[in-house]
Amino acid sequence: MTCALDVEETARALERYRRRAGGLIVAGLATIAPAGGLGLLFADTWPRGAVNLPLALGIVSLIGGAATLFGARRMRRTLGTGMWSAHPAVTAGGKGHATSLVLRAPDGPETWPLAVVATRQRYELVRPGPDGVLWWCGDPRVGGVLAPPGGGPLIWAKPLRGERVRRRIVARAEAQGLLHRAAPRQPQRPGVPEAFDSTDATKAPETPDATDAPIDYDLYDAPEVVDTPEVVDTPEVVDGPEVVDGPDGPVFVAPEGMIHLTPDSVPAPLDTARATSGPTYAVLAAHAQRQAEPPGKAPRPDADVREVPWWRVRSLRRVAGVQAVLVSLVFCAVMGAVALTGPSERDVPKLLFAGAVSLAGLVFSGYRMLTSGRPMVRLLTRAATTYTPVPRRYVLLYDPHGGAPVLVFFPMHGGLDDVPEGVLPLLPPGPPKHPRRGLPDRPVGPAGLHGWRDRTRDGDAFVVPWIDGRPLWPSGPYQEAGGKGFPAMLDRLAPPLETRAP
Repeated sequence: MTCALDVEETARALERYRRRAGGLIVAGLATIAPAGGLGLLFADTWPRGAVNLPLALGIVSLIGGAATLFGARRMRRTLGTGMWSAHPAVTAGGKGHATSLVLRAPDGPETWPLAVVATRQRYELVRPGPDGVLWWCGDPRVGGVLAPPGGGPLIWAKPLRGERVRRRIVARAEAQGLLHRAAPRQPQRPGVPEAFDSTDATKAPETPDATDAPIDYDLYDAPEVVDTPEVVDTPEVVDGPEVVDGPDGPVFVAPEGMIHLTPDSVPAPLDTARATSGPTYAVLAAHAQRQAEPPGKAPRPDADVREVPWWRVRSLRRVAGVQAVLVSLVFCAVMGAVALTGPSERDVPKLLFAGAVSLAGLVFSGYRMLTSGRPMVRLLTRAATTYTPVPRRYVLLYDPHGGAPVLVFFPMHGGLDDVPEGVLPLLPPGPPKHPRRGLPDRPVGPAGLHGWRDRTRDGDAFVVPWIDGRPLWPSGPYQEAGGKGFPAMLDRLAPPLETRAP
């Protein structure tokens, strides 16, 4: 590995960024040319607003594409001459600096306050969690590229200006415990592979991007597959260990005794052990406890999918896209009502444009609901209502690529040295402002896995976990240990550590 671009995920992320820039430029030119031509031909007959609005949209798209293309070239220069390094990271933005963060040097207490040059949506893709690690390539005095563990997606960051602002941001990061974090393993350090693969530990992982690799819903029905005799008779009750509150934090009560899951009781995860066997239950449980947030307001009870059709279950309607269809339908109805009131000739072009956008939104949302949303919901309903669930222990983590919740499963009756059996990404159950509302209150505990009846062409099963008597809806199929990219996924969820805090 001679530079950061040698990491496969980084090269793919940069290419997607460049294609996005090209798309914006093409869209801007395709809008400006017809709008300008029609404006010249019908300058005397058409109202000025009929041309100005699409012309302005085209100019904004063209400028945005040019700026994105400039950023892609700047990232390519930086990634082509530098190497990735892993750093403990903390979001420490205050008022006026909502996208500021602080990196700590991996081998010392030096801190780098940085300002993110990206939209809020792109920053959310790499936002570090409570125990987060980010990859960095560049010069902290000039600027560089940030990415979550794995090397993509990419955003640009520059040094934060103003000595007083820098001191205040650094002090806020230190108050969050940045200086006491364990040092992460370096991805491109000589002699250490940057990630692990299930077939060859020296190869870079291939982690598919959810935006570029949608789930293939062309499935075949298979008989129920349960590779363990440990089953229960009810979908919401799992006989086995229980999590209770102890004096030092959550306690996992098992038949063989009580196991306290606190960071102090877990030995430092060494690089050699991680390379041979992967992260253990103790390592991931301690990481989940550091990520855990206080339980918020309980969500409104949802209808039981076992007793009512899926369209009466609020969460499944959101998964299917019914809400988007209804919103688009309301906009179309409003545009039609305004048209019936007899608008002035000057307002007709604006009304036609708004009506066309609303109708396009209705067609698009309806098409997505019928082709992907409804088939997905039927698969989830079929899995959630399957009995004879498989009991497992879960650990709740958060994917640094966007912060989506992920469940890591272990054998039900085991110890701290167990390795993961599977990973299941979840859809955030809460509203957009509080996406984590509705997740389990505890970072570890028992779950019953239902499904195993429908599979993708790659053999991955659709599974729905029941926890605390209610289902959590997955965003994709169940990924079993040993599959392609599974070790890389675990490294992304809980970046491997080398030492305690310097």
